[in-house]
Amino acid sequence: MGLSTATPLWATPGLLMALVLHPTLGLHRDYCVLGAGPAGLQMAYFLQRAGRNYVVFERHAGPGSFFARYPRHRKLISINKRHTGKANAEFNLRHDWNSLLSHDPQLLFKHYSRAYFPDASDMMRYLSDFADRLRLSVLYNTTVTHVTLDKDRQAWNGHYFVLTDQRGQAHRCSVLLVATGLSVPNQVDFPGSEYVEGYDSVSIDPADFEGQNVLILGRGNSAFETAENILGVTNFVHMLSRSRVRLSWATHYVGDLRAINNGLLDTYQLKSLDGLLESELEDLAIVKDQQGKLHVTLKFLLEDPDQSPEALTLPEDDNDNFALRVAYDRVIGCLGWNFNFSIFNSSLRLASGGAFSKKYPLIKASYESKGSRGLFVLGTASHSVDYRKSAGGFIHGFRYTVRAVHRLLEQRHHGVAWPFTEFPITQLTNSILRRVNEASGLYQMFSVLADIILLKENATSFEYLEEFPMQMLAQLETLTGRQARHGLFVINLEYGKNFSGPDKDVFFHDRSVGHMRDAWQSNFLHPVVYYYRHLPTEQEVRFRPADWLLPRPDAIHHVVEDFLTDWTAPVGHILPLRRFLENCLATDLRHFYAESCFRFALTRQKLPPSCQQGYLRQRGLLGTEHLRRQGVESGLLRDYAATGQPPNPQGPARQPPLAGPAVHPLDSKKLEL
Repeated sequence: MGLSTATPLWATPGLLMALVLHPTLGLHRDYCVLGAGPAGLQMAYFLQRAGRNYVVFERHAGPGSFFARYPRHRKLISINKRHTGKANAEFNLRHDWNSLLSHDPQLLFKHYSRAYFPDASDMMRYLSDFADRLRLSVLYNTTVTHVTLDKDRQAWNGHYFVLTDQRGQAHRCSVLLVATGLSVPNQVDFPGSEYVEGYDSVSIDPADFEGQNVLILGRGNSAFETAENILGVTNFVHMLSRSRVRLSWATHYVGDLRAINNGLLDTYQLKSLDGLLESELEDLAIVKDQQGKLHVTLKFLLEDPDQSPEALTLPEDDNDNFALRVAYDRVIGCLGWNFNFSIFNSSLRLASGGAFSKKYPLIKASYESKGSRGLFVLGTASHSVDYRKSAGGFIHGFRYTVRAVHRLLEQRHHGVAWPFTEFPITQLTNSILRRVNEASGLYQMFSVLADIILLKENATSFEYLEEFPMQMLAQLETLTGRQARHGLFVINLEYGKNFSGPDKDVFFHDRSVGHMRDAWQSNFLHPVVYYYRHLPTEQEVRFRPADWLLPRPDAIHHVVEDFLTDWTAPVGHILPLRRFLENCLATDLRHFYAESCFRFALTRQKLPPSCQQGYLRQRGLLGTEHLRRQGVESGLLRDYAATGQPPNPQGPARQPPLAGPAVHPLDSKKLEL
């Protein structure tokens, strides 16, 4: 029953009671996105295109606030490759590491910077335009200070998420999408850590380091970026970390040290005073002498409570060859960032991962929290799924994982099945070749997102699903709304298992293979096709062989690596792939002229699919003089022109054998014989 226009709102008992119980309760949204960085805006775009009820919360006055301060020296390490020699937009995204996905070709990053390594201010300008031009729903200057759960059986996930902002305003959401990134500087607590300047606050003016001795703690891109800025003005720069340096060109991991920042490696190896050392930071300590110089010592040497600062024992007192015996003017900590767990109530059970992923929240391969259904982590903070494996912690990777999460949500809450395209089985080889040669999501999120081909009954056709999370394969039917009853193929891009690593010589002689018989030994990124007669179970996925991305398939095919990443060679790439598919399906995937189909109909019980779907349905290939000559020269056709048939006066000759069933008018009963 509706409210009378004469009834004042304050006099409505139900509404009055609601205001008393929840005096600051805001509007309910189906989807709440925390953070208007690249991942948050990317999700907002997909939600808006789908017409969903959503809002993005951003604590600053504009999007992409991280880039207002970081990287400190303003140069991004994400490449802005504006030219590839190709006009294919999907292919070009393979080499565009900064653009978000949208329908607007003007919202590509190449229109915002010409620099190969752009300035961070260009990224801020780009994200601002992305939000404004697409009219995304963002609440700026809104800081979410607390997130908790409100149990409700009627809610999509059995509870609502209640977000409280700095004004005390509460917002209720059915699904919470966390895209806050990593915002808490990582700090190591040891004696003397108060003397360490943080990457987030240290001066970026090289003049402030003139003639100084500098020690940098950390070994990531931020540490090397800082060193690169001051190499030319310092006495020397020493870098200390618990792990050895990992070079991105050796590990194939974009988060490792990039060449643009590795000048310190040159000066170290060429003995120009700078250097790298490895040690556990927790075992060290820093003390300041009376002149204000900083000395590195060992923690256990400070454990004597009766020892005075003036009589302090230093490692070099017992070992005159102690590497860090020199006094430093500055110690800078560049130790990375952690996820901010502080705003989440314990009821959400949002916890950190293990020893190597404690900086990230613990999530499933579907990017959903293991503690709270309906809470998804996006962007950089979701990198635990593919940490040190793929590009999911960076724009050119998580723009695709965000799209995958949106597709999962569309199926779960709105009954919209995962997008697919259905093709006749004769297009199987071509469909795979098109995707491995141009798809950007497969290319950037290798070994994480894969294409799935679902075979229909009797393998007469197939459904093609793009960029599905590989580790969720056992739950494919539930997550996508599609059926996998008759077998499936999984298409993935992979590096060789034993090729990369910090201790590998990736430039060794014969590092690549060139013959199709050696394709399984390919080292560089190359397509791999898995065939399963039945959808793997969750147990099979969990207990798959070591170093296998998926359970052992019924058949597997490696497409040999290619220097140009162009897998279109007829003999080296296409022929082996087609034969593999034919062996899996026990059929012939070649395309035949009408004359060949006619002969097969008279001599075989089972025709190739191209004859069943073409010739028998009166869809034979229309002949031309050029095709006729090719067919004759290859021996596929008889030279009817030599029999003295008159040419067609209406134009190019139409050869009867190519015209389809009209030339050989046999009915279906005769063809079955």
